[in-house]
Amino acid sequence: MKDNFSAQSVGYARYRPVYPDELLQHILAQVPELRTAWDAGTGNGQVAVWLAQHFSQVYATDISEKQLAQAPQRKNIHYQLGAAEQTGFSEKSIDLITVAQAFHWFEHERFFQLAQRSLKSGGVIALFGYDFLIISPEVNKVLTYLYQHMLGDYWDDERRQVEQHYQNLPFPFQELTTPEFYHRTTWTIDHLSGYLNTWSAVQHYRNEHDTNPIALIEPELKAAWGRAKTREVTFTMFMRLGRNLNE
Repeated sequence: MKDNFSAQSVGYARYRPVYPDELLQHILAQVPELRTAWDAGTGNGQVAVWLAQHFSQVYATDISEKQLAQAPQRKNIHYQLGAAEQTGFSEKSIDLITVAQAFHWFEHERFFQLAQRSLKSGGVIALFGYDFLIISPEVNKVLTYLYQHMLGDYWDDERRQVEQHYQNLPFPFQELTTPEFYHRTTWTIDHLSGYLNTWSAVQHYRNEHDTNPIALIEPELKAAWGRAKTREVTFTMFMRLGRNLNE
């Protein structure tokens, strides 16, 4: 598993969008027992903290020590440094597995084998994330140029799986239907810049050119943003939700 986010772990915790409560509540409603949850690829613990409000025990794993250092501590959250494919849980010990904006970095077959072994019969797995942000036609024109043209060759191949909402990947569980969910928030242009700087492709670009591509588009971005102090930002969420039927 690639570690593309340790270098910007502080910015990741500060600027990345949160997951809408409606999405998390929808997942929760499918889980038969609220005893033990595993948040794989937890990053800064955003989802783990939410799960800790509902489950007796939460295990949260990630390969980035710097990301885990940003995670809030709770008595019933057990943070572990390590790859999701190598985490050792007892058979049929987990009620819910969540993977938020991280599944594309996993070794899918190995992770699914572990998930099927670890989940209780009837347990639930939820793989979810967010799509490209929407602000305004003018701002999105600049962001699309950044995403597709300036950074097009700097995205890891795994990024395509996010663009496809994981729909082209095998999913060895009983798939459950999910409605559409959105995260809507209000950002300043500085918050937008902070978010863009957490993109893995921006880090790859900076490492190769010793130049921040966000600084290169700053004049165009400011002109497109206009005089407004804040603008509404919308992220469309996507999810694959499944139930483990293995006895």
